[in-house]
Amino acid sequence: MRFLLDDEQREFARSLDALLTAADTPAVVRGWAAGDHGLGLALWRRLADAGVFALAVPEAYGGVGPLPVETAVAFVELGRHGVPGPLVESVAAGVLLGGVGGPAAKEWLPRIASGTAVVSLALEGYGPYALDADVADAVLTVTGDELRLTRGAGGATGPGAATGPGVPTGPGGSTGRPVPTGPGAPTVSVDPARRLFRPEPGGEVVAAGPGVREAARAAGTWATFATAAQALGCGEALLRATVAYVKQRTQFGVPVGSFQAVKHRLADTLLGLEFARPLLYGAAVELADGAPGAGAAVAAAKVAAGEAGYAAARTALQLHGAVGYTEELDLAWWLRRARPLRDAWGTLSACRARVLAG
Repeated sequence: MRFLLDDEQREFARSLDALLTAADTPAVVRGWAAGDHGLGLALWRRLADAGVFALAVPEAYGGVGPLPVETAVAFVELGRHGVPGPLVESVAAGVLLGGVGGPAAKEWLPRIASGTAVVSLALEGYGPYALDADVADAVLTVTGDELRLTRGAGGATGPGAATGPGVPTGPGGSTGRPVPTGPGAPTVSVDPARRLFRPEPGGEVVAAGPGVREAARAAGTWATFATAAQALGCGEALLRATVAYVKQRTQFGVPVGSFQAVKHRLADTLLGLEFARPLLYGAAVELADGAPGAGAAVAAAKVAAGEAGYAAARTALQLHGAVGYTEELDLAWWLRRARPLRDAWGTLSACRARVLAG
């Protein structure tokens, strides 16, 4: 059995790291939180070109998936760089539509894989909100055995939107089709860059029956899995920034990082992250194999990665002092993301219950 990433997977991680480093993601996050999605959608297209959104889309629909290990690699990097947007939701939507098939899958899966559509998702049992529904081209919701699709306002400004003279982008335009209205005001989140919306009632029923429930269960598992990877990456970024800071900050004429109490706190944080990593990739292997215990493995990874990421945020805040929570410091955006990632797509209690259920 192989316990390490292969050369192609490591190169994939390096290429994403280079892409995201060059993209100045702190500026992207600030703009996204303010409702300016331009930089974020441009980055979305580049991520699609790198193959990120094709990882969970079946080959029959223009994807390369499902590839759980590569998805974990990608979402650790996305979490480390703090990329905003319904990334998890779009990947989970690919799993959901791939499971139900039909006309909706034929229409939307190629667009998800190519990055020309931004899709958000809300599933029963995971909270009432759809992330970034205001920018989504479609919002998918599952209630019981029904899958509903609401076309969003993102089609006017999303990655695949037409732009230029003569192309209206607001209500009352003359494109020959109505421009959808937005989903209303977002619910306040701990992380301003996570814009939470309650899905609008109604929507077109695009699939129904027992298969929808099973596909929704698989999509929820993948969403939990990708969120765990994001939480791990977020924790790694917080730890890296904190280690760099305590090497520079001095007290009594020496770096504070030389104090034993600081070293112990950082070592505990590192241990938490490193213990979460094999659980995440172990869950990826079980998902790839279709193992019966894959759901429990994903839940265990989510608990470990979520707690480790949040512990890293607490360590970073304590060791940075008051400067840590000022908005002028980029670190503040990662600090505020760790807690929502811990609880999104599976709270600690829900994930622990799933582990115990096997």
